[in-house]
Amino acid sequence: MLLALLFIVLIICLVVSVPIGIALGIASLVVAFVGDIPLMILPQKFFTTNDSFPLLCIPFFMLAGSVMTAGGVSQRLVNFASSIVGSFSGGLAMVVVLGCMFFSAISGSSAATAAAIGAIMIPAMANRGYPKDFSAGITASAGALGMIIPPSMLMIVYGVAAEASIGQLFLGGFGPGIFMGLAMMVYVYFVSRKQGYSAGEKFVFRNVWVTFRECFWGLLMPVIILGGIYGGIFTPTEAAAVGAFYGFVIAMFVYKELKWSGVGEVLIDAAKATAVVMFIMNAAGFFGWLLVNFKAPQLIAEGIIRYTSDPTLLMLFVVVLLLFVGTFMNAVPAMVIMAPIFVPTMKILGIDPIFAGVVMSITLSLGCITPPVGVDLFVTSSIAKVSIEKIARSALPFIVILIICTFIMVLIPDIIMFIPSLFYK
Repeated sequence: MLLALLFIVLIICLVVSVPIGIALGIASLVVAFVGDIPLMILPQKFFTTNDSFPLLCIPFFMLAGSVMTAGGVSQRLVNFASSIVGSFSGGLAMVVVLGCMFFSAISGSSAATAAAIGAIMIPAMANRGYPKDFSAGITASAGALGMIIPPSMLMIVYGVAAEASIGQLFLGGFGPGIFMGLAMMVYVYFVSRKQGYSAGEKFVFRNVWVTFRECFWGLLMPVIILGGIYGGIFTPTEAAAVGAFYGFVIAMFVYKELKWSGVGEVLIDAAKATAVVMFIMNAAGFFGWLLVNFKAPQLIAEGIIRYTSDPTLLMLFVVVLLLFVGTFMNAVPAMVIMAPIFVPTMKILGIDPIFAGVVMSITLSLGCITPPVGVDLFVTSSIAKVSIEKIARSALPFIVILIICTFIMVLIPDIIMFIPSLFYK
C-alpha cells in the first residue's frame, strides 16, 4: 500500500510540473507521515547520501568543465574537429558531432557539451545555409555523448548507487561514445549529400597539426585524468580535483582567456550546477531508502525472474523502461532510483554490473534529447531561437539512430566491455 502511494504521489507531482528533486521529497514525506516513519531518518539519509568520497567527483568535474569552457577550450576543439572532417559533405554538421565527442571528455555533462559547442556551431552553420532547427537538433543529440564518454556524471552516480568501479565504468564508455558518434556522422554525411549541404575547405594536413597544437593542452586534460586513474596514481575523486586545478592553470596561464575577474562567476556556475545535482541526490537518497525498506527491489526481481531468466531479455526490458522514464525524469534522479532496483536482479542473472551501468547510462542520457524534459533541447533552443517542437522533429532521426545503437550494444556486449577487459581481467 505505502509503496503504491509513494509512486502515485511522485507521478502526480511530475504531471503538475513539480521539479524532480522536490517531487521526490514530497512523495517521500507523504509516505513517511502516512506510514508513521520517524522524520529523524530524513536528515540521517541526507547526511549518509552526501557522506561519500566518490561523490566529491561531481563538484570537481563540474568546476573543471566550467573553467575549461570559460578558458576558450571549446573554440579550439571545434577548430581541430573542423580541420579533420570539415572537408566532407555536411562537414560543419560532422564538426558538431566530433566537437561534442572531444568536449565530452572534458565536461562530463550533456547540457554543458551542447551549450559549449552549440554557441559556436549553430550560428556558424546558419551562416553556411544549414536550417537552424537541423543545426540545433544535431547539437542537442551529439550533446548526449557528454554523459557517455568519460568522465561521466551519470556513471559516477551509478558507481556510488551500485557500489561499482567508477574507473571501469569510464573505460566502458569509450566504445559506445565512439560508436554512437560515428553512427551520427555517417547519417549526417548521406543526408547532407541529399540536401546539398556544402563541404568546407579542402583537407590540409598542416591545418590539422596547427589546430591540434592549439588545443593540445585542452585535450591533455582527459589524458591526465583517465591516465592517472588507470595508472593507479590517484582515485577518480582525486583525479577530478587534479582536473579542476589543471583546467584553472590552462585557462588562466596558458590560453589566458580566463581573467581573475571571471573566476568568481566560474565558481558560482559550478556551485549552482553541483547544488542542483546534490539536492536531487539527497531527495532521491531518502526515496531510494523507502524503496528498499518496502522491499521494492525484491518484488521486482521476483516478478521479472518469474517471466524470464534470460539476461539479454532483461537488459532489453530495462532499456525500453529507461527510455520511457527518461522522457519525464532527468537522468541523475532516474539513475539514483533505478540502479538500486535493477542491479540486484541483474546480479542474480549474472549480468556484469559494469556492462549494466554503461547501458543504463547510455539509455538515460537519451532522455536529454527526448521531450518534454529533454534539457539539451532547451539549451539549443535558447541558442538557435527555434521552438522546442521544431528542434525535436529535427532531432528525431538522431534519436532513432542512438536507440538502435543502444540495442545493438545490448546484443553485442563487447562494444562496451572490450576496453575494460584489456585493463581488468
